[in-house]
Amino acid sequence: MGKITGFLEIERQDRSSEKPESRIHNYHEFVLPLPAPEVSKQAARCMDCGIPFCHQGCPVNNLIPDWNNLVYRDQWRTASESLHSTNNFPEFTGRVCPAPCEASCTLNIIDNPVTIKTIECQIVDRGWEEGWIQPVMAPRKTGKTVAVVGSGPAGMACAQQLARAGHSVTLFEKADRIGGLLRYGIPDFKMEKHLIDRRMRQMQAEGVAFRTNVEVGVNVSMDILLADYDAVVLSGGAEAPRDLPVAGRELDGIHFAMDFLTQQNKRVAGDPESKAAPDGTISAKGKHVVVIGGGDTGSDCIGTSNRHGAASVTQFEIMPQPPAKENKMLVWPDWPLKLRTSSSQQEGCERDWSVQTRRAIGSENDGISGKVTALECVRVDWQLGDGGQMKLVEMPGSEFTLKADLVLLAMGFVGPKKVGLVDQSGVELDACGNVKAPLTSYQTSKTKIFSCGDMRRGQSLVVWAIREGRQCARGVDEFLMGASELPR
Repeated sequence: MGKITGFLEIERQDRSSEKPESRIHNYHEFVLPLPAPEVSKQAARCMDCGIPFCHQGCPVNNLIPDWNNLVYRDQWRTASESLHSTNNFPEFTGRVCPAPCEASCTLNIIDNPVTIKTIECQIVDRGWEEGWIQPVMAPRKTGKTVAVVGSGPAGMACAQQLARAGHSVTLFEKADRIGGLLRYGIPDFKMEKHLIDRRMRQMQAEGVAFRTNVEVGVNVSMDILLADYDAVVLSGGAEAPRDLPVAGRELDGIHFAMDFLTQQNKRVAGDPESKAAPDGTISAKGKHVVVIGGGDTGSDCIGTSNRHGAASVTQFEIMPQPPAKENKMLVWPDWPLKLRTSSSQQEGCERDWSVQTRRAIGSENDGISGKVTALECVRVDWQLGDGGQMKLVEMPGSEFTLKADLVLLAMGFVGPKKVGLVDQSGVELDACGNVKAPLTSYQTSKTKIFSCGDMRRGQSLVVWAIREGRQCARGVDEFLMGASELPR
């Protein structure tokens, strides 16, 4: 372990950020890294537990005590090698992962957890700065070909692992750039896209071929892929958004969150407005914005709206307000339900819980529905109903109306889109409408077809996508070669 008494002597210190009043005027990352000596001190807080519960919290099975100890001892290059042995893209998780590992940290029972996410991010950032991260070439080619459909974190991780096993891999993406939700769902102020481009260059050197603007199931049929490749991986994500089935939903000014976020990411990438918003610009400038949904996507809408110059931003959540602090004795080492305030919410936002939208109110012109002007809402309570199931009950007399010029629906996703890719593949779906494939092999009901990431498990975290991509690659490798040396 690092310093035996480190957790007793050193207080937790995390990265700081630029002040909200300055950072909302641009789309650059605003988290400020810690000096290297301070990172080593923070790593010294790791207790190197006999049973490291941070492993239980980390989906990619990061060897957290190992690289904490290496950073404490100033062995950064070895720490980078240890980190990359379980995670293909730690610069992604080090920026956008909510760090369930920290919730599971043993030190978190009675104190503040180790700054695992910060240490992870600074290991990989230093690895790139020092030139330690290089393409990993396969020792030999297998002659087998694999098509990976969908270039989000699951598809990227799967493709990279398969290329390193010696297979010829082609990564298909329907958008104009590689990255999936990392590219067009997560704002640049949380993760700048040159990080994806850098990994793409590494993967190209390792032999991965990228095919953008190709929508399998539309431009290219699944039959062609199955004829041309020895295996096909479906990693297209859970792209079907949850809608709001209320009166007035058709009014202008009500949009899905991803339509709003994608436009802005394309503008930041330098695309002209005609390309960024071919169906019309969605702008929050000078508008009263209402974000429906209290998760990360809703938070991203808040940060983007503030950077547009919104007149006001309000966020609704249908669930009750969580407690300010969790009962650690009750919930540790699991991810706790507690009140969290994101960096975007700190920048300016009114938050309201236990709110359900009844209808959208809009202007009319000659009887034709126009633009949204307000939302009619009601407060609700979750009560135990017959059969032990929770049901939503409206609170009498709690109705209210809120002005709204722009409404952004960020209520999550209901699974993969079925038209095209999924329908043509003919694979069996599970009860939730996701592609059915077991964790043991990630093989679907069709012999040559595999699936991983949100398309298989439903909407989840980037870190889960990377884990599934890596494990799916091993399943494909075993299918093609009879055995595999790729890690799970």
